Amino acid sequence: MSKRIFITGGASGLGLAIARRYAADGWRVCIADVNDERGQDALATLKPYAADSLYLHVDVTREEDLQAAADELQNRWGGVDVVVNNAGVAQAGAIEDVPLADWLWIIDINLLGVVRGCKVFTPVFKRQGQGYFVNVASMAGLLSPPMMSSYNATKAAVVALSETLQVELADSHIGVSVVCPSFFQTNLADSMRSSDPRLQQMTRKLLKKGGLSADAVAASVFDSVHRQQFYILPHADAGRIWMFKRYSPRTAYAWLLKRSTRGMQKPAR
Repeated sequence: MSKRIFITGGASGLGLAIARRYAADGWRVCIADVNDERGQDALATLKPYAADSLYLHVDVTREEDLQAAADELQNRWGGVDVVVNNAGVAQAGAIEDVPLADWLWIIDINLLGVVRGCKVFTPVFKRQGQGYFVNVASMAGLLSPPMMSSYNATKAAVVALSETLQVELADSHIGVSVVCPSFFQTNLADSMRSSDPRLQQMTRKLLKKGGLSADAVAASVFDSVHRQQFYILPHADAGRIWMFKRYSPRTAYAWLLKRSTRGMQKPAR
């Protein structure tokens, strides 16, 4: 019997790339998204590789949507082996300019969306006696670049949540990985909110120039989960910067970050 995977934000970008990679390996794939038109189009691309693939409308800000998805997978497949909490959005701007409404919006999706996914599917995994969470964070959650405080905070929280669950769920035979990619070619900027148009334009350029494609990042996820690797860092250069941050004095890393992100920062008044 082929294994089963459920992916939020699976209709485009990294989510769809992960779906394609697992479908190519013979897995049954369920993609979930809020964009039904895009979801059906994505499903059509998966069907030739995974005939039993399906699309479900899921808003990760609604626990009941995720519960309905878990119930559907239980009824249709008898459960699920891997849950990828991938759905996410972006926000950028100076701390004094970002409205609190944007903080609440991004926390509800980027952090609480992952929390809801883990909360709903943990009982499923425990009943099965096994399961695996793949939580998609970002290098932003490890490196903390300026002018992205809300995004950084949510992604750092996903890392902390994943680290917690790795230990908490180990005795239940539930594995956890956290994915921290840097910029890569995806459509994240489409849903981005920013109080500074300059930052939105810069983000689009960085995503477009990203050294890896979404498919390359998905391949890294597939291989790393197979090895049960906890931190998945597809971009080697960003991984080296993280190591520098971890083992250097804070003043040294802060100086490097300030120097390398000068173009992002808001001019002093």
